[in-house]
Amino acid sequence: MWAELLPVGRSAASGGYRRHAWNSADAECRAWFEEQARSRGLAYELDRNGNQWAWLGDPQQDGAVVTGSHLDSVPDGGAFDGPLGVVSSFAALDELRARKAEFTKPLAIVNFGDEEGARFGVACIGSRLSAGVLSREQAYELRDADGVRLPDAMERAGYDPTAIGADDDRLSRVGAFVELHVEQGRYLTEDQPVGVASAIWPHGRWRFDFHGEANHAGTTRIEDRRDPMLTYATTVLAARKKARLAGALATFGKVAVEPNGTNAIASLIRGWLDSRASEEQVLEALVEEIRVAAAERGERDGVRVELTRESYTPVVDFDGPLRDRLAKRLGGVPILPTGAGHDAGILASAVPTAMLFVRNPSGVSHSPAEHAEEADCLAGVAALADVLEDLACQ
Repeated sequence: MWAELLPVGRSAASGGYRRHAWNSADAECRAWFEEQARSRGLAYELDRNGNQWAWLGDPQQDGAVVTGSHLDSVPDGGAFDGPLGVVSSFAALDELRARKAEFTKPLAIVNFGDEEGARFGVACIGSRLSAGVLSREQAYELRDADGVRLPDAMERAGYDPTAIGADDDRLSRVGAFVELHVEQGRYLTEDQPVGVASAIWPHGRWRFDFHGEANHAGTTRIEDRRDPMLTYATTVLAARKKARLAGALATFGKVAVEPNGTNAIASLIRGWLDSRASEEQVLEALVEEIRVAAAERGERDGVRVELTRESYTPVVDFDGPLRDRLAKRLGGVPILPTGAGHDAGILASAVPTAMLFVRNPSGVSHSPAEHAEEADCLAGVAALADVLEDLACQ
């Protein structure tokens, strides 16, 4: 399974992946998921939001145990973030069948669409829609860098965008959701290939618009300039300093420049901030400090600064009894928090959720250097199989 997925959407230039929502690589990944489901005799289903489901047992029965993750990527992302969870889910089912496990509850494997938010700027769109966190009206307003609306992209890919929205009935039948994911960071030790998540830090995305004045780079005096690039650059440095002092994280990883000419002073800079902290109050205070720093510098530069919050996820504490049950079943593995968002975090408001992490010796994620050793991946499959057996075969 891993070998089949590896070439899909991979850039020959960077070695990273460009599996973005509703593009051709995404379609190949979706076709792969459906083939894996059908080859195992599972009932394949596409929900109203374009998420894929593979069912063992009756989908209409209450108390279903669900596992899975996502197959899309950030721009030039790594091979493991998302796909490891989906591949491991199918492999764990194979392991349980080899053990001749007797299921007493329905089991489902899911591939949530557009988890990374690389195309439309909002993370976890598939799970957000299902949980009612993102409304149909909000989804219809989302556009990619080329101005293509989300519903239009879905329709071009052969899906019905008129059906999207909260999927309360489906989620009400889910008794537990367990997502396996490659570790993002480097916290698991040499003798601990698998861990259990305790919580997800609150996090969000904010767009800073720096409005200046376009002018000629070769003829405009320094004192006559209203250059938004200066304000943007100072804001990036301020964000790093203030995040370090707060014990939090702040990253400007995306920027758009207008008119984007080498010999032109920009008229508009758009910079996207990703920020995360251990507590919501810390995160809110940090973003406000960054906004103030940007505004103060903007006054000096003759630049107007606007701030728009594009997405926000409050702190997520995973279901305590389920988390403890997993840790006990796996023999007291480490329990650790994460600063990364996941579909499991979105669904936590609607169903009991938990996460397993597989050790990443590089500590690198969202990069082609992202990695997990085969032995650790197999340990993750075994752990997931143990957990699913405990939850679905009692």
